[in-house]
Amino acid sequence: MLKLADLIETKADEIAKIEAASIGQPAGSSRMITSMCASVYRYYAGWADKIAGESYKEEDGSYKIVQYEPYGVCAGIAAWNATILYVAWKIAPALAAGNTFVFKSSEKAPFSPLLVAPLYKEAGFPPGVVNFISGNGLTGALLSAHMDIDKISFTGSGVTGRKVQDAAAKSNLKKVTLELGGKSPALIFDDANLENAVTQNSQLFLWNTGQVCAATSRVFVQKSIAPKFIEALKNAFKNAEGAFGSDPAQATTMLGPLADKLQYDRVMSFIESGKAESGAELLVGGNKIEGHKGLYVQPTIFLNAKDDAKIYREEIFGPVLNLRTFETEEEAVKLANDTAYGLSSALYTESISRALRVASKIKAGTVGINGVAFPANTTPFGGFKQSGYGRELGKAGLFAYLQEKTISINMAV
Repeated sequence: MLKLADLIETKADEIAKIEAASIGQPAGSSRMITSMCASVYRYYAGWADKIAGESYKEEDGSYKIVQYEPYGVCAGIAAWNATILYVAWKIAPALAAGNTFVFKSSEKAPFSPLLVAPLYKEAGFPPGVVNFISGNGLTGALLSAHMDIDKISFTGSGVTGRKVQDAAAKSNLKKVTLELGGKSPALIFDDANLENAVTQNSQLFLWNTGQVCAATSRVFVQKSIAPKFIEALKNAFKNAEGAFGSDPAQATTMLGPLADKLQYDRVMSFIESGKAESGAELLVGGNKIEGHKGLYVQPTIFLNAKDDAKIYREEIFGPVLNLRTFETEEEAVKLANDTAYGLSSALYTESISRALRVASKIKAGTVGINGVAFPANTTPFGGFKQSGYGRELGKAGLFAYLQEKTISINMAV
């Protein structure tokens, strides 16, 4: 896997060109994702010889041994927004645990996995250990229901995730990991560093044009600082339009178009719904960016959408942010948790006691304090509630591809 990581890094420029052509991802973002991909393989290479069992001596003198064994054939189905990274998140721990793997990419972004596929053979993996296939939802359904696949990991929408889970249960009851959508909150308290909070909720929220499952798309700011924060955030969103480039493959392009016409139409339908039905005030954006070839949408902020508004409740997967105010810590926590999702979250405060107190009350798999909590190789990533179950990355991501076996030894014989 160490050799594979080196080989993947040599393809960074080619991957960037492919992702720019496939989904309009800026070259800089793609190169960063490729580097992260390589680091995942290096991390799990270090785990391959450290999967130790356990032993226990019982009161009757017998011994119990716990072994961790691979499932066998595993499969992965991934979303299109960071395909090459999802390849690593799923395949690297599975290989370290001793499994073989079949990976299906999204039909929107099938090319970068196919580019790296030959590298597995070049790195020394025997034929058949890692397999790549392309196709639409029907292909994914066949994988989910396949009787010879023992474990499947899916990253994508909740609608499709339920179908994967259902097919897995109705076939051979294969084990399932689901990393689904989010509608993540950010809480800005009155003692927060406002400059940092604005940067995190503008530049980092808009990374990959908001097409990130863990994006904090619901921002709640304490009333006493709301006017100052809102004005600064509006200006940051307006200024962000200058980061859109006409060619995602150029190094100077920071923000790109939406992935395709289907995604563009989806995001614009949310925006139009927000204008017409949500009761919200449109603070900035809300239109297509003119003057560019491609499906560019202005960074958009809605203020005070109704509780039942579509833009407030559903994952948009685009550069659209919902903003509200709160008065007390208790109200902030209630607003943060008032969602069907629980993938990620963030809070901004100078008080470490408040930070830890609030973090313990937020129902999400990840909580960032004074910053966006990017997934790290060393720690588990996954969601609460309808954001899925199971974890990727970290030790938990490795053991998701292992099953426990207990061996009992009668020492009296």
